[in-house]
Amino acid sequence: MENLVQDTTVQKPKWIRVKLPTGKNYRELRTLVDKYKLNTICQSGSCPNMGECWGEGTATFMILGNICTRSCGFCGVKTGKPLDVNWDEPEKVARSIKLMKIKHAVLTSVDRDDLKDMGSILWAETVNAVRRISPSTTMETLIPDFQGITKHIDRLVDVAPEVISHNMETVKRLTREVRIQAKYERSLDVLKYLKEAGQRRTKTGVMLGLGETKDEVFQTIEDIRNANVDVITLGQYLQPTKKHLPVKRFITPEEFDELGNFAKSLGFRHVESSPLVRSSYHAEKHIH
Repeated sequence: MENLVQDTTVQKPKWIRVKLPTGKNYRELRTLVDKYKLNTICQSGSCPNMGECWGEGTATFMILGNICTRSCGFCGVKTGKPLDVNWDEPEKVARSIKLMKIKHAVLTSVDRDDLKDMGSILWAETVNAVRRISPSTTMETLIPDFQGITKHIDRLVDVAPEVISHNMETVKRLTREVRIQAKYERSLDVLKYLKEAGQRRTKTGVMLGLGETKDEVFQTIEDIRNANVDVITLGQYLQPTKKHLPVKRFITPEEFDELGNFAKSLGFRHVESSPLVRSSYHAEKHIH
C-alpha cells in the first residue's frame, strides 16, 4: 500500500471483476427505469454493484441536475454551468421510488455552489416528497459539503433521513488534487456537525489507489472515527475516463481486510471494505 506508481496500461487484477446483473428484481427494475426514463446514478455511474443492489431493492438517485459546479479529478459527472433548478424534481424522484418499489433509496446530488442555498432547500423537499409518496421507503442522503455552512446542513438534519452521509473520498495530502474545490478539514467538520446537530446515523466513504500510503489511510480512518461517524466504506478507485486521475495501484483484498479490521477495532457501527465497494454498497444495512 506504499506509494507505488503503476503503469496504468496494466490489466485490472482478477478481483476487480463484476458479475453481470441478473435476477427477477433486477429485470423488473430495469424495465421500469427504461420505460419511464428514470434517472439513477447506478446506471449513469456504471456502478459495479447495480445488479446486487437492485436485487435488494436499493437504488441511488441524483438530484439537482447532472452538471456539477466542481471539477473533482475522480468523478465522471460533467462540470460546467448547471441548468436552473427543477422544482418538480422532488415529486418525480419520489414517484420513481414508489414505482420501482424501492425499499431503501440513496439520494445524492451534484455540487451547486452557484445557488444561494447550495441546493439544500430542494434536498429537504425531496426527502419530504419521498416520505409523503412512498412512506415505507427508508433513505440515505449523500450530501455535498454545502461549503460547511451550517444553516444549509440544518435543513437536512431537520427532515431527518435515516442516514446522512458525506464522502471524505481520500487522504488529507491528496485532497487538493482529488477534490479540487473541497477541503479535508471542512468535510470532517461537516460530519462532526451532523452528529452534534442531532443526526442519528452518519456515514462516509474513502477511495483507495490514488497514491496514498498505508499510514495515511490509517490516519484518515482515525480522523473519521474521531468525528463520531457511524459507518465507513473503503473501496478501490477506478478511473472513469482517460481524462481523470489514473489508478496508481490496485489494493489487494487482503489489504482491504486489514484496513476493515482496523476500522472495526475503532468502533464503527458498520464497515464495508473491499475492492468493489462503492459508497452506497449494502446501504440498506447501514440504517440499523
